[in-house]
Amino acid sequence: MAKSKGVRAVTAHQNRGQGIVNAADPDVKPPTASRPRGRPSRRSKRRQSHGSAWHWKQTDTWYYTLPGTKRRVPLLDEDGQRIRGLENRQAAQLALARVRLAGEASQPEEIPATGGEWLVARVCSEYLQYCTRGVERGELSQGHLEGATWVLNDLCQYCGALPVAQLKRGHIQAWMDAHPTWKSSATRRSVIAVVQAAFNSAAANHDLSNPLKGLKRPASQPKLHSLSREDEQALYKATDEPFRNFLFAAMHTGLRPFSELARLTAEHVEVTDRGMLWRVYATKTKKVRKIPVRPEVAELTQQLMAAAPHGARQPLFRNSRGTPWTKVAGVARFVAIRKTLGWDQDPVRRRYSTYSCRHTFAHRMLSGYWNGGVGCSIETLAELLGDTPKVAFDHYGREWGQHYQEPLWAAIGVTSPASPAESGADGADGASDEAE
Repeated sequence: MAKSKGVRAVTAHQNRGQGIVNAADPDVKPPTASRPRGRPSRRSKRRQSHGSAWHWKQTDTWYYTLPGTKRRVPLLDEDGQRIRGLENRQAAQLALARVRLAGEASQPEEIPATGGEWLVARVCSEYLQYCTRGVERGELSQGHLEGATWVLNDLCQYCGALPVAQLKRGHIQAWMDAHPTWKSSATRRSVIAVVQAAFNSAAANHDLSNPLKGLKRPASQPKLHSLSREDEQALYKATDEPFRNFLFAAMHTGLRPFSELARLTAEHVEVTDRGMLWRVYATKTKKVRKIPVRPEVAELTQQLMAAAPHGARQPLFRNSRGTPWTKVAGVARFVAIRKTLGWDQDPVRRRYSTYSCRHTFAHRMLSGYWNGGVGCSIETLAELLGDTPKVAFDHYGREWGQHYQEPLWAAIGVTSPASPAESGADGADGASDEAE
């Protein structure tokens, strides 16, 4: 009788929880699949998005987490009381909206710094002073200084009083997220690059530990659009002579428009028995390279040198006011040209920019546009553009594989069935088709 106390009848209700079917119960449906034995599975819960309101069961209170930290902050109602109860989700979301509107959710908590401790503002100030000295020595561009000033001043408004030791990578992410217009990967790459440069400079010159080490930039997505011959001619007709000469030289040399071509002076020009050479200093790579220029570019250069000869120390390519082309003026002029030609309504042409001249030069070099269809190698293109072979291949590798496949065939021992003359003729036709 004692053992019978441990025996209980299994009801249909209990069977449902154990996966056992009682055929006598019409409300019970057979399971679709049996659960494997072992540790009972937990129901997965979707994690809340970063910065949202969340409920902590232990205190029955709603919280939010400060960006870049693990610190939880209780949400308060309009009377200053903590919002409690799982059913008060909407009240918690409204409270979080009030906090964000007041700017408290995005600003990191600033703890007073001890004596001699570095602040974020000091790091930014030191780097801007370094950039100013670089501009005075001609090692950095004025555009870089202006861009760095704009970015770092904005960062200081966000967390300039924060000690560097307390700065987290999440703070930088939250700072960028607070700018609705900073959506493109190119903008975020530029912003992160400036911030990283400032903290890398402080680490190198002042033995300061870099809290942003490992901060990753978004993947590069270069706009490699090139112009056809028809678009090139339309571009020349839609502008005045100074900007037309500037675009023509950029299209036929591949120089960076504003950091290289706009700074070219008569002192950078060399004339040899074979032709004209330009000595170009790239502020981006800190290197000087000599590039040969085509005869039509050399002729234009000789004309411009008449107005800015040796010793004048004036750029060859100047605007109608006689001042060098700047990035702001050049971009504004190209935007106006796009509107004049109706390209702003075209899905492809609206992406054209002054930098498209550089990409057009690269594509034409790879397709053999000027030499009967015999495209150049990636190494040659990299030297002309002032890039490394890796960067040149990453940007233009697909174009190179399309128009310069002869070395690939030769590498596997397959010779061309056509004669060199026939190959050159076919290549010239292909180059024309590509340009068109």
